[in-house]
Amino acid sequence: MTRVIAVGGSDAGISAALRAREFDPSSEVTVVVADAYPNFSICGIPYYISGEVAHWSNLAHRTAEDLAATGMDVRINTRATGIDPAAKLLTVQDAAGSSEELPYDALVVGTGAVSVAPPIDGLAELGPGQGVHLLHSMGDTFELQHSIDERQPANAVIIGAGYIGLEMAEALTTRGIAVTQIEALPEVLPTVDGELGALVRAELVAHGVDVLTGTTVKAVSREAGDRLRVEATGADGESVTRLVDLVLVVVGVRPDTTLAAEAGAELGFRGAIAVDERMRTSLPGVFAAGDCVVTDHRLLGTTWLPLGTTAHKQGRVAGENALGGDRRFAGSLGTQVVKVFDVVAARTGLREHEALAAGRGWMPVTTASDPDDHKAYYPGASTVAARITGDRSSGLLLGAQLVGRRGAEISKRVDTYATALFHGMSVDGISDLDLSYTPPLGSPWDAVQMATQAWVREHG
Repeated sequence: MTRVIAVGGSDAGISAALRAREFDPSSEVTVVVADAYPNFSICGIPYYISGEVAHWSNLAHRTAEDLAATGMDVRINTRATGIDPAAKLLTVQDAAGSSEELPYDALVVGTGAVSVAPPIDGLAELGPGQGVHLLHSMGDTFELQHSIDERQPANAVIIGAGYIGLEMAEALTTRGIAVTQIEALPEVLPTVDGELGALVRAELVAHGVDVLTGTTVKAVSREAGDRLRVEATGADGESVTRLVDLVLVVVGVRPDTTLAAEAGAELGFRGAIAVDERMRTSLPGVFAAGDCVVTDHRLLGTTWLPLGTTAHKQGRVAGENALGGDRRFAGSLGTQVVKVFDVVAARTGLREHEALAAGRGWMPVTTASDPDDHKAYYPGASTVAARITGDRSSGLLLGAQLVGRRGAEISKRVDTYATALFHGMSVDGISDLDLSYTPPLGSPWDAVQMATQAWVREHG
């Protein structure tokens, strides 16, 4: 019987454990989870905070009973503290402080990522008890919910306007909390071009969010009456101050590599654990997957790209290979989507400046267009703001960005581009795809194709 241990109860760890049980039902699979919430959807946290998800337990992809029914042993509230690769032992510590050594034949490290705390004066001295929160785990979620229940905040500052920051702006606004969103970069959602980020900003403003871009938070401090003073500097150097009841800091994450690094595992891009396409680390018998490891990008090569979809895929590869399989991670394209009130923004592949920086000899050019999401004569048609990036010399599709209304099927349309990128299609080749059509939902040439045809007219 092969003994497999997966460290981490989120996407990568659970996916590895599930695949191991599928691949070899006779295997002995143990999952070590630092908290009490295995297989919970971190991506769903904003919708629990907003009240759209009625109870936190609904965020579980699978219940503890579901996991136990697969035959795996899930050890909650148990922290992995050390790996001895030579002896193939994992040291763990339970909530009572008792340590134990667990033998393994193969180990999968899925320790994920941890929130980044930016260098803001006073931030280290404040915490959930004072209404200042980071947000990345279920523990963070419960602390934030407790603050909202206890403090009954009328207003809040969100520092950061990436995916989680934008979703939380909607969540808090939905709860009747007035939100000021502060972003240091020139536009919200900096993972898409500024012109598209501006459309997302307009949606925030239309729903009452006070958006400050090009603004850097310098200090957070407590005021009389248990309020919080947030001091920032705007793009033109002016001072910006907000007095609020709640501060949420969501400026990104970094890979959590302490366990593997202390055991001698090689680190790579952005300090993430170096793995090959089979998710093997430099340590014998030790695999790793998810937000703690480097990512193979199909267009860029080795990078670091923390995404739940990628973590699931990598975990599945690691779980199979831990039992002697030969599965390979096929690579990521960075396909992402976010809903902000009634607007959806998505991207896949590379933006123009990213393609230039890749050093692949491409001549990337981008075309913007605004096709309708379905035939204009059918009521409710809306435009899709599209930006297509391709290589002028070869015509190769390099990337796509879309922003549109919620009903415009933005997520599925970006998936079409992601599929085309996966298979190395040309921009012009998108027009050959046999896509569905009915007037209420599309056009004989879908918006996906009309956007690429605009690129071909300009650059083909």
